Amino acid sequence: MTTRWFGTRVQRVEDDRLLRGHGRFTDDINENGERALESVLVRSPHAHARIRSIDVSAARAMPGVVAVYTAADLPFGQTDLPILIPHPNLTHGRTQRCLASEVVRYVGEAVAFIVADNRGLAEDAADAVQVEYEPLPVVITPEAAARAEHLVHDDVPGNVAAEMIQETGKVEAALAASPHRKRLRFRFERGAASPMEARAVWARWSASERKLTVYDSTQSPTSIRGGLAVLFGLPESSVEVIAPDVGGGFGPKIMLFYPDELLVPFAAMQLGRPVKWTEDRQEHFTAVNQERGQVHDVEVGFDDEGRVHALSVDFIHDGGAYTPYGIILPIITAAQIPGPYRVPNYRVRFRDVYTNATPTSPYRGAGRPHACFVMERTLDAIASELGLERVEVRRRNLIQADQFPYEVGVAWQDGNRVVYDSGDYPALLDTALAKLGPRPAGDHIGMGLGIYVEGTGVGPYEGAHVQVLVSGKVVGATGIPSQGQAHATVWAQVVADQLGVDVDDVEITGGDTRRFPWGVGTFASRGAVTAGNAMAVAAGMVAEKAKRIAAEHLEVDPVDLELVGGRVRVKGSPDRGMPLAAVAVFANPVRYAFGGGTEAATQFASRPRPGPPLPDGEQPGLEATGYYSPPGSTWASGCHAAYVRVDPKTVRLEVLKYVVIHDCGRVINPLVVEGQIEGGVAQGIGGAFYERLAYDDEGQLRNASFMEFLMPYATEIPAIEIDHIETASPLNPLGVKGAGEAGVIPVGAVIASAVEEALGVPITEMPLSPLKLFELSLGYRLIER
Repeated sequence: MTTRWFGTRVQRVEDDRLLRGHGRFTDDINENGERALESVLVRSPHAHARIRSIDVSAARAMPGVVAVYTAADLPFGQTDLPILIPHPNLTHGRTQRCLASEVVRYVGEAVAFIVADNRGLAEDAADAVQVEYEPLPVVITPEAAARAEHLVHDDVPGNVAAEMIQETGKVEAALAASPHRKRLRFRFERGAASPMEARAVWARWSASERKLTVYDSTQSPTSIRGGLAVLFGLPESSVEVIAPDVGGGFGPKIMLFYPDELLVPFAAMQLGRPVKWTEDRQEHFTAVNQERGQVHDVEVGFDDEGRVHALSVDFIHDGGAYTPYGIILPIITAAQIPGPYRVPNYRVRFRDVYTNATPTSPYRGAGRPHACFVMERTLDAIASELGLERVEVRRRNLIQADQFPYEVGVAWQDGNRVVYDSGDYPALLDTALAKLGPRPAGDHIGMGLGIYVEGTGVGPYEGAHVQVLVSGKVVGATGIPSQGQAHATVWAQVVADQLGVDVDDVEITGGDTRRFPWGVGTFASRGAVTAGNAMAVAAGMVAEKAKRIAAEHLEVDPVDLELVGGRVRVKGSPDRGMPLAAVAVFANPVRYAFGGGTEAATQFASRPRPGPPLPDGEQPGLEATGYYSPPGSTWASGCHAAYVRVDPKTVRLEVLKYVVIHDCGRVINPLVVEGQIEGGVAQGIGGAFYERLAYDDEGQLRNASFMEFLMPYATEIPAIEIDHIETASPLNPLGVKGAGEAGVIPVGAVIASAVEEALGVPITEMPLSPLKLFELSLGYRLIER
């Protein structure tokens, strides 16, 4: 394998089309020119209420209204949606139904579904639906859920969906023996992903073919396909699911099934016409899964040198009204709290509790920012208590480069234990500090620091198909879609190296079950590890087949051949070979020539060997399908450092310098990785200082629009200086690790550390928000007086 393209800064091939407005999103779909019926959902205005009655008669009678569905109209109306990831500790898992008919448990829960000739008529009909609610007590914070004065689900004791306790070492004994002990509390509030494109679904049913076609703004079309086949009693071959261009995902679009993902296909099958649903922005705020809400109680034991002897963490995870995604989020947090540090005695307990808020599922970072915040803030507290430099406390606790593989001793989201495969954490710290440089002159400037690990490349598998066309061009397909990660670019680089062709001659598609039906999805920083290695496997199989076929015509041993410059040639004799395009022709014996050199593969052409035209066990075409299933997760890592100035009067925050040193194993395309990191840091700054969801005591989201929900502008995002360290993963052939979420993970910890030093104000929660920081600063100054 040549490494001509692997590691090269190839420009993203996706951008030109999208920047010119030639993208094709779900809301743009109009197959065969047949205009789709449009639909809306009637949603609950209450966070918790009993439904006394639903009257849809007026809505059904309105002109242009084609159908109005309540739970009573659905064959699956009384069926709970599936728990996607069951777990033994999820003892009281609960999921919603497509349409609520008895109780609603969060603002935005769907109670009716309306299909009409156009969106305006459907919205008018939605206003005519009369629902009688009996309000019930609302539980809106994780602390209130833990107190259990009121229950979200009557049959769930204490509002606890799941509880899990893990321990490695002897924590109580180590705490008792530690020279110093400290208790801390940290809090993360809810945030929302807010991609540019909200969610959308389009469906068509062909009764004559008994085929269901669904376009979905999803991160997992293959999983949607499998679920629809089961739920509607269809063979998977009769269900096509396509994720076209997706305007951002960031985690919430990996959730399935949202009610609309069943209701839209169901209506299309019932009505015999295409049906579409496109979410508006307010719906996205209230009805699409959120994340981040956790409260941590920490006790740490340490010595005079700042070395951690024992760590005990007890935290509550706000699961929202239902647990469709299982308990993956708190499992990730529990696993990643120790981070890159040696914690010989570690105990973690979490409770996943129900609240009357929107359900939760992964949002970029997915439980990791909380974990990093807790550990980094704890180390800062140790440094402050002992009067030590924060950097030195970290150095004394870091896992060393010769200690890999390193087992943490707790469970991971793939069912395995957490085992770090490779890394050099001291080098990350030293490189970041060198790149950060001296402290700028001026007052109220703080230095922030955060080191993190990230479990990436979670299984179970991904697959890919690679084919060389008779033109010499190469096409590849995989099941997982892209929401901006540059899959079409980086996987083309992987394939081009395996086949010895120019990267411009490789075209990659993804997220279309018509082209590749099997897979899992795009999430958890897994694309490069799983699908990237699957692409390498499939392309490698094609390369070996090309050598076998060419060897027959060149009368050499296949081991003496190599693929270079679009040709299969004899090693050491570059003039003796044949174009890969010709090999593609010979790979498919044909009876009828159809141009492009195919006459060379017909029955009257000379054959290089005796026997049948297609050897036993061989398949026609220069193509192959390959799969990759990782033995365990790979563990990326990095260090962020920043200088931040905070005006003590206005509490205006200015990031003066921000540096990132990142290790995602072997880097396929540095340009793409750096773009991922820059976007992640921007999102992390938003999550640290702006993007707080403000629920009131009645469970109403008070900032459910971009007028009130703050997001950073380009003016708030600093230039980010990035460098790479490469410690190849021993767990996959390419040696790669994931990179998609890394930029987000430590930002809250970095900003908190910097602000605390700049103002002398203890920072124990995220996001701060300008108002919250002002209140903290004012209160602390009054106490100091």
